[in-house]
Amino acid sequence: MEKNLCSSLVTILVLFLGLLIHEGTVTALKSQDGSEEWGYVQVRPKAHMFWWLYRSPYRVEDPSKPWPIILWLQGGPGASGVGVGNFEEVGPLDINLKPRNSTWLKKADLLFVDSPVGTGYSFVEDSNLFVNTDEEAATDLTTLLIKLFNGNERLQKSPLFIVAESYGGKFAVTLGLSAFKAIQDKKLKLILGGVALGDSWISPEDFVLSWGPLLKDVSRLDDNGLKKSNSLAQRIKQQLKDGKFVEATNSWDKLETEISDSSNHVDFYNFLVDAGSDSAALSAEELGLFKEVSAKRYSKYLSSLRPRSSPGVSGDIGDLLNGPIKKKLKIIPENVTWGGQAGYVFYFLQGDFMKPRINEVDELLAKGVNVTVYNGQVDLICATKGTEAWLRKLKWEGLQSFLGKDRTPLYCGNDGKTKGFVKSYKNLHFYWILGAGHFVPSDQPCVALDMVGAITQSPASSSLA
Repeated sequence: MEKNLCSSLVTILVLFLGLLIHEGTVTALKSQDGSEEWGYVQVRPKAHMFWWLYRSPYRVEDPSKPWPIILWLQGGPGASGVGVGNFEEVGPLDINLKPRNSTWLKKADLLFVDSPVGTGYSFVEDSNLFVNTDEEAATDLTTLLIKLFNGNERLQKSPLFIVAESYGGKFAVTLGLSAFKAIQDKKLKLILGGVALGDSWISPEDFVLSWGPLLKDVSRLDDNGLKKSNSLAQRIKQQLKDGKFVEATNSWDKLETEISDSSNHVDFYNFLVDAGSDSAALSAEELGLFKEVSAKRYSKYLSSLRPRSSPGVSGDIGDLLNGPIKKKLKIIPENVTWGGQAGYVFYFLQGDFMKPRINEVDELLAKGVNVTVYNGQVDLICATKGTEAWLRKLKWEGLQSFLGKDRTPLYCGNDGKTKGFVKSYKNLHFYWILGAGHFVPSDQPCVALDMVGAITQSPASSSLA
């Protein structure tokens, strides 16, 4: 009994020493070895954003190439970076809590944030505090960065790369501009390394217009299906032109349903397979970025890409995050359920959901910020065809030179097979990742890891064994 009491006192002492104080409030904890740190930032009164920072065990000290930090932003909107990006894609452990050989910690420290507020472990105490625009989400994220970086000289020495997936790309470009301004105004002590947009929902119009022709070319739609798809896509285009953004979101919902019906339920994250092709995949009613399942469909699709769970470990990411992980973190309020407010996040953003962010990409390029775009070959929801279309709309002065450049093939491992292509001009870079769907790091982990090493100019070795 005495031994157990001493052990408990030591544990309490370790936790106490790990507490960080911000504005007089306990907001964060550290692991005993300092390799992990997590907590909440109150970005506005009664609006709490959760973050989780991993320090890389692969860190290489090189004065000419500082060790980078990657800020990962998930999509949805309402999908959790702390959950999905971390355990399903690039973090140190997979959903079975086994080490991930392809973790991006091999190239950088990783900062996962549940954004906007209401996503994942983040929460609001009043429904009036959910964000209504991408810019509001960026303002909250900038507040978080100010509170994390301004008092930490170690973080300030590492360039920060904002890496996003899906709808997270819209947050990434608005955050990039907001952070850039805050740095210029000396409100934020941070080195902005660049912004990377993975299969990102930058121009909804270009994506919905691409779906029908793409699926017709790969035989998932016939002429009748193409006609129905194009008709709805043109309606969306007109609604966007007229500024009817909520109506456009509703039409997008109908378009996904129409495409699902006409294609016999093609998977929006990999057009080579069916949704529902295995027991963990989505039902027809759950296809797309539907408001009610914006987080669920991410994890369900990803679950089809991994081996079955190990004995004693649940294969459901919600069970993991609301069970063992919540217990480990200790700081999540009892009344907060991981993902419990995600549906509200989408609902309050539906007026911004279909708005493009091409102009923001242009602004970043004009300011000299490094912008990388990468896309999975067999993604449908943010198809490469649509991404190439919005890229051609950029007004950036280097665009024509970029388009005129030849691509360089990418390889990974020893099989000699082409894994992708890359094209670069000045501060714009584009990666075509072959064989990957919407979730590039999960579908093609080797080339994705090499890619992120190149994006961050990481001093770590360049190839995944």
